Amino acid sequence: MSRSEHLRNVALAGHPGSGKTTLFEALLLAGGTIANAGSIERGSTVSDFDPMEHASGHSLNSAIASFVHGNTHINLIDTPGYPDFRGQTLSALAAVETLAVVVNASTGIEHGTRRLMDYGKQRGLARVLIVNRIDAGDDFPALIAALRASFGAQCLPINLPSRDGNAVVDCFFRSDGNCDSADVAAAHQQIIDQVVEINEQVMNHYLEEGETALSGQELHDAFEQCLREGHLVPICFVSARTGVGVPELLTLIDRLLPNPAEGNPPPFIKGSGNDAKPVLAQPDPDAHVIADVFKIINDPFVGKLSVFRIYQGTVRRDSQLFIDDGKKPFKVSHLFRMHGKDHVEIDSAVAGDIAAVAKVEDIHFDAILHDSHEEDHIHLKPLDFPKPMFGLAIQAATRGQEQKLATTLHKLAEEDPCFQIEHHAELNETVIRGLGELHLRVMLERISQRYGVAVTTRPPRIAYRETVATAAEGHFRHKKQTGGAGQFGEVFLRVEPLPRGTGFEFVDAVKGGTIPGQFIPAVEKGVRQAITQGVIAGYPIQDVRVVVHDGKHHPVDSKEIAFVTAGRKAFINAMGKGQPQLLEPIVELQVVVPESQTGDITGNLASKRARIHGTDASGSGEILIRAQVPLSEITDFATELKSASAGRGRYDIEFSHYDVVPASVQKQLMAAFKPGADED
Repeated sequence: MSRSEHLRNVALAGHPGSGKTTLFEALLLAGGTIANAGSIERGSTVSDFDPMEHASGHSLNSAIASFVHGNTHINLIDTPGYPDFRGQTLSALAAVETLAVVVNASTGIEHGTRRLMDYGKQRGLARVLIVNRIDAGDDFPALIAALRASFGAQCLPINLPSRDGNAVVDCFFRSDGNCDSADVAAAHQQIIDQVVEINEQVMNHYLEEGETALSGQELHDAFEQCLREGHLVPICFVSARTGVGVPELLTLIDRLLPNPAEGNPPPFIKGSGNDAKPVLAQPDPDAHVIADVFKIINDPFVGKLSVFRIYQGTVRRDSQLFIDDGKKPFKVSHLFRMHGKDHVEIDSAVAGDIAAVAKVEDIHFDAILHDSHEEDHIHLKPLDFPKPMFGLAIQAATRGQEQKLATTLHKLAEEDPCFQIEHHAELNETVIRGLGELHLRVMLERISQRYGVAVTTRPPRIAYRETVATAAEGHFRHKKQTGGAGQFGEVFLRVEPLPRGTGFEFVDAVKGGTIPGQFIPAVEKGVRQAITQGVIAGYPIQDVRVVVHDGKHHPVDSKEIAFVTAGRKAFINAMGKGQPQLLEPIVELQVVVPESQTGDITGNLASKRARIHGTDASGSGEILIRAQVPLSEITDFATELKSASAGRGRYDIEFSHYDVVPASVQKQLMAAFKPGADED
C-alpha cells in the first residue's frame, strides 16, 4: 500500500434517504474493517457517531474510513444528504477522484441527485451512479432510462439487477449471462462500444480484431479515460441492507475507478490575480509535499484535528511542514488515519492518501501544507460553495460568556465552510449565517450541548439609514453657566442632500472668524456624533453635506465641548427641517427554481415590493429569476422558497443600493424610536 496506484478515494453523496450511510457500513463490512454492520436506528454506524446524528437519524457531518480490498487501499467518505449541510459534502470533493452519487431505487432521481452530479462534473471528477435499495425497487429499465435522460447517454449500467433485487449480474467483464430485468449481452455491447470509442487506437484494434483481441490493460486505460473525460458514467446496482451488489461494487472500485495518478489533476494555482499560474501536483511519493486541508474537526478529547489529502510527496511522522506561506514550520508529532470517530496512528502517508494531524492551531480549512518554500503561494482553486443566506442575530444569554461564545463560533466556522459569522459594529450585533433553518438549529444545539454556552437569538436587524430630501438651515446656541467658567458656543449650518451613495461631506464656510478655527473640528465632531446616532429613528445618516457658515464665540467661555454640543444640536435642528427620510438596503436577488414553480415565486416576490428584471432558462428545467427587493422583505424568504419549491429552489443576494422606504414603514420605524436622555 506504499504507492499511489494502490489507492482509491471515493465520496458517497446523494439526496436524503438514498441510503449512503447504510452503504458505507456495507462496504466497510465487506472490506473486513468492521465485524458487524452498524445501524442508523441504533446509532451504531461508523460515520454517524455524533450524539446529535443519533438523535436526528441522519448524517450532519462528513466521515472518513478506509479498508483494504485485494491490493487496493480504499478511502471512503460518507457525506450528509440534506442541502443544509452541503458545505461538508462539497469539502469532500477536494479529496477524491471519484464521486459516487447514490440513488434510491424507489424514489428515483431527486433534486439532490441533480445538484451533486452537477458539482462532480464542474470539479472534473469521475462520477458513478449507485442505485441502492434494489430490494425495494421494481422497474429498473425505466430508472436506467430516466438516469440517461437526465444526465446523458454516457450513463450506462455496468451491472444489472434481477427484478426482485436479489442478485446482480456483471455486464462489463462478461459478455453474456442471465438477468430477468434486461439483456446482459446488449448491455455489455453498449458499454464496450462506449468505452472503446474514446481512444482511436483501441477503437481501431477493436474494429479490426474484435473484443477478444483487446487486452485487459487496453480496456482499463480506455475505461479510465472515459471516466476522466466524462464520456462514461457507470450505473451499478446494490442493496446495502442485504449486501446484494456490494462485492460487484468493490470490484468496480478496485479494478476500474481511477487512482490518484489517473484522475484529472487537481486545480492548483500559484500566485494570485493576473500573475496566477496553474501548478501540476504529481502523485510522486519522493517529491516535495503538497497537501490540502479539506476538513477541520474540533474534537473535545483530541483537540483540533486537521484532515488533509496529500497530492504530492510523503508525509512522515516527526517531519516538518509549512502552512501556506508561513515561515515557521510545525512538527508532525502524530499522524493519523481516520476511521469515523477513531484515529489510528500511522508512520507515514503517501501522495494520494488521506491523513490527519492534531493540535496544530494555525491550520485552517483549505490550508496548503508543504515541506519546501518552493511551494509557497500555492493554493487549490476554491470550491464553489453555496452562499449562506439564512441569518440569526446571536448573543450570550449570561453576561461574562461573550468571549466563550466568540471562541465557540470560531470553532464551528472552522469546521463548516458554509457557516459564517458577521459582526455589525453599527448595529452592535453578531449574526450567524447558514444554508437553512435546520443548519442553524443544529449549530445552536452544538453551541449549547457541546460547548455549554446558553444563547439567545432573534432576526437580524436591518441596517436602515437616514437622510434629507431638501436643503435646510439649522441653528443652536449652547450657553451654560454653573458658577465658575461657563460654556458658550453658537453654530449656524446648512444641510444639503447628496446623490445616493455619496456618504457625508463637511464644509467649513465660516468667514471673519465668527467661529475660531480651533473650534471647527469640535463642530464637526458634534455633527458626526449625530450622524452616527441618527435623528428620526436612530439609524446612521448618509448622503448629506453639512456647511457651517456662521456662529458666535466668547473669548472666555467658549470651549471645545460647547461647540461639540452646538454643532450636534444645530445639525439635529436642520435635519428636522429638511424633510428627513429613511433609506432601506435594496439587494440584487437571483432565484433558481423549477420551471413549474416560476409563477408562485414571482408572485411571492411581487408581494415583497420586488422589482423583477427578467427571467432566463438556466437548464435542467430550471428558471433564473432576477429582481431587486428590499432586504427587510426577505428575512423569511429561505423558508418560503424551500416550502414552495419542495427544497429545490436556491437563491443568491448581493447588496445593490439604498432607497427611500414607503411612508408607512418610515412612520412605523419612527414611532418605535426611543432616543436616549439628552445630558445637555
